[in-house]
Amino acid sequence: MKSVETRKAELEARRGVLLSRIEEIGQELDAHDSKDWEELAVEREADEVLEDLGLSAQHELRMIEAALKRVDEGEYGYCVKCGSQIAEERLEVLPATPFCKDCAPRR
Repeated sequence: MKSVETRKAELEARRGVLLSRIEEIGQELDAHDSKDWEELAVEREADEVLEDLGLSAQHELRMIEAALKRVDEGEYGYCVKCGSQIAEERLEVLPATPFCKDCAPRR
């Protein structure tokens, strides 16, 4: 069983990766200066993929920030809905999850 401190360190490391990814995506989206219509169309398609990746990263970042707040409040590892302890196996797969396996499908 991992300690809360170990989980916190893992969450903070993942947060750093996500912040870096979001910054890189933003730089890539701002870097387009093509004047050719065909190139602009291809760039726009790529931008849509980048935007989706950025939105996904932002969502995961919000989940991690909430999990870190629960760590600071001493509530990490407990379901925010029912208060029961979240299984270690679930936290291993979804370390930022706020729900136990029973409450997750009902949210």
